[in-house]
Amino acid sequence: MDFEQSEEHQMLQQLVARFVADELLPLEPALLERESRGQGAYLNDEETARLDARSSELGLWGLDAPQDVGGSDLPLLAMVGVNEEMGKACADYHLPPDSPNLRMLAATVNDDQRERYLAPYVSEGTVSAIGISEPGAGADPSAMQTRAVRDGEGWLINGRKIWVTRAAAADFTILMAVTDPDKGARGGITAFLVDKDTPGFNVVRPIPMIGGHITYEIELEDMRLSDAQVLGEVGKGFAPMQLRLTTRRLQMATWCIGMAQRALDMMCEYADQRVTFGKPLAERQTIQNWAADAAMGIHACRLMVQHAAWKSDQGKSVRTEISMAKVQATELAWQVIDHAMQAFGAMGMTKEMPLQLMAAQVRNMRIYDGPSEVHRWVVARSLMNAGR
Repeated sequence: MDFEQSEEHQMLQQLVARFVADELLPLEPALLERESRGQGAYLNDEETARLDARSSELGLWGLDAPQDVGGSDLPLLAMVGVNEEMGKACADYHLPPDSPNLRMLAATVNDDQRERYLAPYVSEGTVSAIGISEPGAGADPSAMQTRAVRDGEGWLINGRKIWVTRAAAADFTILMAVTDPDKGARGGITAFLVDKDTPGFNVVRPIPMIGGHITYEIELEDMRLSDAQVLGEVGKGFAPMQLRLTTRRLQMATWCIGMAQRALDMMCEYADQRVTFGKPLAERQTIQNWAADAAMGIHACRLMVQHAAWKSDQGKSVRTEISMAKVQATELAWQVIDHAMQAFGAMGMTKEMPLQLMAAQVRNMRIYDGPSEVHRWVVARSLMNAGR
């Protein structure tokens, strides 16, 4: 593996870094003020539209999308640098289109769906959501209860989904449902494409999350879909769903690296300025140890995600490596941000600084797309099976 990114990919990372510095970071004071008033740390429509226009102008849309629909078809390894820079901002903004759903679509759409869903997703910035988790079946997709039953020439779907991000604004939702209860995850789960305003697709309630995020609960009540809305093959939705989850987990790990790096930079800058009992904090061994441990952890996690991305680009299985990276990076970021807050003292506890919002966002990520405990189980199971 070559640890040196190509000049093209380095230039892309630098471009994204400038976009973050010039467009995203200046929005943080307004986000923090909204969050402190209990309004949520989210971008309004005007801010999102401006960011979309600017990122499109800079050529940052569709970076990892297929070329035949207007994308740049970048490998995951190149996206590591992009996502590390994006992770340094608290603003909940994704360069269109969102990579996890994009990669699931790209791997499964037929020609008609490519034109109706994938192409507009890349070129027009349509919004997607995905419904996987259910009440009582969050981290275990094989336990999902939503049923899709054959009804004439189409499907009748009933069930509930929860923790669905962007459900209220999505132009379409990728919906996972059981089509063969006897087979379950081994041939019994199918993915469907559900257009906005489809009868029977009901957004029941918004669920405010820490870190300024909002997810939604969805009720599916006698929702009818045609065969044209089946994404991929009937009964073969589990593997593409895992591709989507793998992409998001790697993305989260990389965001956390960027977030940890920013917290470390903030701590080091403040340690040079803050004097206590006649000495700057930078001369205190505890602060020095925190900084050294953070730098070593960030370096190790960066190598982990680069290796996982490189291996995935080679077409190899990375399930264990992705689980390792997600656990290490989310827990590292949590520790680094906590130490930065401690170093800032009372100022680190204020809602005037981004550290508290960063901490809340990382805390979410330790649960989203599989909690740390499940990923440790994945790693352990891989080790035990190898031993046998």
